[in-house]
Amino acid sequence: MLQFDWIIVLLYFILVSLYGYWIYQRKKKAEASSADFFLAEGSLTWWAIGASLIASNISAEQMTGMSGSGFQLGLAISSYEWMAALTLIIVAVFFMPVYLKNKIFTMPQYLNQRYNGKVAIIMAVFWLLLYIVVNLLSILYLGAVAIAGITGWNFTLCVFLLAIFSVFIALGGMKVVGYTSAIQVFFLVLSGFIALYISLNMIGNGSGMVKGFTILHAEAKDHFHMIFDKKSPFYADLPGISVLIGGMWIANLNYWGCNQYITQRALGASLPVARKGLLFAAFLKMLMPVIIVVPGIAIYYLYQHNMIDNSLINITKNGQLIADSNKAYPALLKLLPAGVKGVTVAAFAATVIASLAAKVNSISTIFTLDIYKKVYNAEASEQKLVNIGKVAIIVSTIIGIILTLQLGDALMGEGKQGFQYIQEYTGFVSPGIFAMFLLGFFWKKSTSNAALFATIGGFLFSVILKFLPGMVNLEALYAIGFAVPDAQGVYQIPFLDRMTIVFVLCVIGMIIISIIENKRGVQPNGLVIDAKMFRTSTGFAVGSLIIIGLLVALYTAFW
Repeated sequence: MLQFDWIIVLLYFILVSLYGYWIYQRKKKAEASSADFFLAEGSLTWWAIGASLIASNISAEQMTGMSGSGFQLGLAISSYEWMAALTLIIVAVFFMPVYLKNKIFTMPQYLNQRYNGKVAIIMAVFWLLLYIVVNLLSILYLGAVAIAGITGWNFTLCVFLLAIFSVFIALGGMKVVGYTSAIQVFFLVLSGFIALYISLNMIGNGSGMVKGFTILHAEAKDHFHMIFDKKSPFYADLPGISVLIGGMWIANLNYWGCNQYITQRALGASLPVARKGLLFAAFLKMLMPVIIVVPGIAIYYLYQHNMIDNSLINITKNGQLIADSNKAYPALLKLLPAGVKGVTVAAFAATVIASLAAKVNSISTIFTLDIYKKVYNAEASEQKLVNIGKVAIIVSTIIGIILTLQLGDALMGEGKQGFQYIQEYTGFVSPGIFAMFLLGFFWKKSTSNAALFATIGGFLFSVILKFLPGMVNLEALYAIGFAVPDAQGVYQIPFLDRMTIVFVLCVIGMIIISIIENKRGVQPNGLVIDAKMFRTSTGFAVGSLIIIGLLVALYTAFW
């Protein structure tokens, strides 16, 4: 990077920091309120909610991880984004009214209110482990990989810088995280379109984006299929039609509807504002593959045709050069001109920091409100809770740094897809969580013991199915698409199909246990549900139909 780029990066961070400080000072009088610190209660507008959702979601996992998956798998990885747009609409219509009507501010609080304290505490611990071991680790690792690749800085230094900046943002509370995120999203989307133009223009030999995309689509056809068949080497990552009717729904609905890290942005708002924010986020999700996945495919083309310095992507493994897909995004940023590169690097780094800040804020919220307050100090003052929350932010960040430096390379390095690592290991708990939430929302007969079964049993089922291929030959499942051979010829269950199987087992188990307990006189704690809660405004309905129409067109064009 040139000196001019570094000046832009410095100015960007100064301006964003000053804006965040101004927001903090403006709202400082409310900081004694834990609801304000953790949720920015009543102070986030719809555009701030939508932008914060996207800034937190499209951090290093998407920019580095998904771009890398675009490099390796192609456009099919976009299903996580495009299906998420439809998921956000479902969450806005059916999930948000339930949360807000029942005054639910954290996910463990929902479980305590709907089931009991035992379920809530177990899940609070599960979520803390998941957020730290999977999410914090992956964001720090992939973010540091990208920034180290762009700047040439030491990887460990990049990890520490990202962590330190994120702590400063997080200590300002959710309102600072929310409003500064809006800035990051604007510049990230803008720089993403610039990167898209430059990469496609290179492919088109200076003839523009349209010509470049035409060449890319014609000469890299294998990277423009949304649905893989069983013969594809990537079927295990995206198992055919399951993307549309199976495990992808569980992954998305759990992430967007049952995830403290995400729902926290909308839980402090009114229902109309929350719905507008979620719809805005849905439209932004439709854009993400254009500025993340397609450039990843473009880098694949440039790499295959030796049109870039391939040393930016190659790594040595077992004495051989292989392409590290996680380095596709840093290689893309290397192509940007001076000035634009500075803005892009600053926006990317700021988004990673915003995502880390939001993640540790969620960790802090769950620890403080659902473990510390309930188990250790029920009479804690509002100021005490805020202070404990700040300590939790610092401690969880330190743990994240240690895990990243010790385990990052083993879990996501050496050519592995970082994005798929996140999806698979989150999938160990998401089927049980989603089953528990779904039945808790819409079936008043589901009981606490049934929820415990889904919580613990779902995780155990996932572990069993993960390691089952090492004990049993699953070739018989190949015919129905529930098993495919890996490089060693062992028939593995694709993790999205594994999630579907576990979800069905959890639902069946919950229904059986609940029916037995209902007959014994157990009275579950049903939530307040009213059909009128699910009605939407005309504007929201029109926006939703536009997104559905776009999805039908995209899947038809690139099936």
